[in-house]
Amino acid sequence: MALASGMLYLRLPLSHSLGRLMRDLGKEGIAFRRHDGLLTMDVAAGDLPGLGERLGAMLSSTERRDTRVVFQRTGTALKLANCFEAMSIDQLLARLGARWLIQLMREERLTSLFQPIVPCAAPGEVFAYECLLRGLEVDGELIGPGRIFDAARSAELLFQVDVLGRLTAIREAAAAGLAARDSKIFINFTPTSIYDPSFCLQSTARAIAEVGLVPSQIVFEVIESDYVTDLPHLCRILDFYRAEGFGVALDDLGAGYSSLNMLSELRPDYVKLDMGLLRNVHQDPVRAAVASKILELARELGIRSIGEGIESIGEFDWLASHGADFAQGYLFARPGNPPPPSAPLQR
Repeated sequence: MALASGMLYLRLPLSHSLGRLMRDLGKEGIAFRRHDGLLTMDVAAGDLPGLGERLGAMLSSTERRDTRVVFQRTGTALKLANCFEAMSIDQLLARLGARWLIQLMREERLTSLFQPIVPCAAPGEVFAYECLLRGLEVDGELIGPGRIFDAARSAELLFQVDVLGRLTAIREAAAAGLAARDSKIFINFTPTSIYDPSFCLQSTARAIAEVGLVPSQIVFEVIESDYVTDLPHLCRILDFYRAEGFGVALDDLGAGYSSLNMLSELRPDYVKLDMGLLRNVHQDPVRAAVASKILELARELGIRSIGEGIESIGEFDWLASHGADFAQGYLFARPGNPPPPSAPLQR
């Protein structure tokens, strides 16, 4: 969100809230006008973040959520479409707080690291690489995915981050020579950001073809599955991807009930067991009981299983002895670019 000058329009949820805010604005010496139940304020260039924070401090969490705001830049006409762009105070603050993310996307400072996925039967080989989204500070320092996705979710920028993340993964996978290797490429996507799978896949499919990859090499991996509330919509997305020749994977199984419930409904080609479930699984009977049942269910459904976050020989040996197909984690290689090989196991 640009820090231009303009006019801020506010509509409070209740007349009581409006009256109290007007009193508080007066005490703070913040100029405003009232017209037909709306408050309007002139905003000088660069002042919007500070004004937004002051308004947020004057309102309760419920009022921040329910108050609608529209910012009209100087020199632009207020149109009917602006009414549909109204956001809450919380959303305004999130957008302002995510200016670094918007700038990062504009300057194409997204990159991918690659982590190998290895067969449990041959851990020295590489079956696939997962593309892991990272941002780049101006000085080249990496920005972790948690910070990126937290900001994107709060500022309602998941769609933009998701698209650019996929395109970045494809571009850098090709630049790393993965198009010529006999290994699959796992690319993450956020299902809650997708409205129409055919539309959202167009730019991705075009980029895949342009760099010489083929759909059978690509596995789209569902991330943030705990945020999915529309399971039929996710089924339609995955069915569409499969029909176009891509594989699909469900991430973080075991991290929550919702992902467990998805397994039988979605029938992905691959399922990843969450690293939290597998941490010290060889020493924890409860984790071992849950993980072994998931592996058993995956085998019965014909779904190939991947253990994530494997860091010790004990975890890997347990995973391999309980029928998992693949493993991924620091035990084999840390994420890197160019794609690292799988390191020999040190027993």
